[in-house]
Amino acid sequence: MADDQTPRPAGEPDDYPSGAGQGWTALSYLIGGMLVWGFIGWLVDQRLDTGGVATGIGVVLGMAGGIILVVRRLGTPT
Repeated sequence: MADDQTPRPAGEPDDYPSGAGQGWTALSYLIGGMLVWGFIGWLVDQRLDTGGVATGIGVVLGMAGGIILVVRRLGTPT
C-alpha cells in the first residue's frame, strides 16, 4: 500500500518551502534584490557622477522587485 506510492520529485512548481524555509527564501529575495540593483545603481553613479541618486533608486527598485518575487513565489498556494 504505502510502498506502491512513488515519491514526488523535488523542484516541481507546487513545491513550496515550509516553515523557516519560507522566511529564509523571502529574506534572500529582498536582500538579493537590494544588493544587485543597488550595485547596478552604484555603477551608474560612478559612470555619470550623480552623487548617489542612482544607488538609492536601485535599492528601492531592488526592494520592490524582491517583494514582487516573494508574493509570486511564496504567495498563497493554489
